[in-house]
Amino acid sequence: MFSYSVPLGKLVRGLSRLRGGGSAFPGLVVEKIDPGFMQRTLASLPLGVAVVSGTNGKTTTTKMVVELLESQGLKVFTNRSGSNFTRGVAASLLGDVDWRGKLDADVAVLELDEAHAVHFVNKVSPRYSLLLNVLRDQLDRFGEIDKTARLLEHIAVKTTDTVVLNREDPRVARIANTLLSVDAVNHPAIRYFGLDESLRSTFPNDDEMRTATGTASPGTAPAGGVPAVPDADVVLRRVGAEDADFEFDGEKVTTHMRLRGVYNIFNAAAALSLARAILHTGPVDTPKLVKALGEVAPAFGRGESLTVDGQPLELVLVKNPSGFRLGLKSFPAGGYATMIAINDNYADGRDMSWLWDVEFESLRGNGVEVLTGVRAYDMALRLQYDEVPFGTVETDITAALRTFIDGSRGKPKRIFCTYTAMLAIRRELAKITIVEAVS
Repeated sequence: MFSYSVPLGKLVRGLSRLRGGGSAFPGLVVEKIDPGFMQRTLASLPLGVAVVSGTNGKTTTTKMVVELLESQGLKVFTNRSGSNFTRGVAASLLGDVDWRGKLDADVAVLELDEAHAVHFVNKVSPRYSLLLNVLRDQLDRFGEIDKTARLLEHIAVKTTDTVVLNREDPRVARIANTLLSVDAVNHPAIRYFGLDESLRSTFPNDDEMRTATGTASPGTAPAGGVPAVPDADVVLRRVGAEDADFEFDGEKVTTHMRLRGVYNIFNAAAALSLARAILHTGPVDTPKLVKALGEVAPAFGRGESLTVDGQPLELVLVKNPSGFRLGLKSFPAGGYATMIAINDNYADGRDMSWLWDVEFESLRGNGVEVLTGVRAYDMALRLQYDEVPFGTVETDITAALRTFIDGSRGKPKRIFCTYTAMLAIRRELAKITIVEAVS
């Protein structure tokens, strides 16, 4: 059946890579000529499919889950390119299957965009799902966040074994009640990841970001529902400069963390909970699991550290108020030269009004050397209102990056950038330093 679709798809993939084309295009081709390719291939996996979705943190969390499972000897398929639409999954499959279409893996762990995850789970019911958060992001695509919450609910309802939820996000936590209302007996198992009380103010949910008192809390359950603050499978207890404390199975473990950024450390608790759910039927080497968690490096552009002129250059992805806020908190500007690159392409979200919900006062002391991207002047206006000094404003990213590097030689550097700006910056940096290839 469709014996030609895999060879043809692989050919298109090879040609696309030679021409520098998009990583998802071969997936689009194979979807057209063989609509059942993805479902048929993933159905062969012994441990099924795990889906990771939510507004923030999908790429790094997926990477963590993959490395945790690999530490236990599992063969894991994942969409490593970060192309989180269904065609991106199909394209990644083309790179991993043999010429007969066979996939040598035990389980698939897939990062999926909230909206496209709905299309995916309608075709392939995931055995496991991890739902990270619901925050205002790309309002031109998703509308208000309650719509995003409904998208995540749909993923949960389609999950057959275990759903892992963020206890601290009320819209995500309430999905448990949805599962109970759909089928109070045969619903999937529900697990949570959560925070120590001392850390909750660091990770405000979307409601708390817009209230003076932060009165929002994980949703109160109706009669017969789950507790308002349920027990969590994994709890992040402490975040240090280079280590963190996690609690699970009644014990606290401390591990060194290569990941930078408090948001990445919280997502580590999420990854640990999903990995434990997938591994629950077999033996688990917990010391190896914890060691693997500490050794995970940042995903590309998510606190990724490169070297330019002998100095570190960190790329920090920002795409909504919460992400930018936590990025500024996790990667303070002191001692660093700073550049901000803001695009408004489709993959970034066209609505840039969210920049006005970010507080930039922490940049006042050192200022910002260069502003770039399609919306560089919007960013300049926003900084003026927070009295943050800035230098060059240049919409062309290539020229701006050259100015930034030349003007800050001898200093460590930090670039806050939206998604498509990050891709453009990585392409330019690859010409002068070692940048991990993403295919």
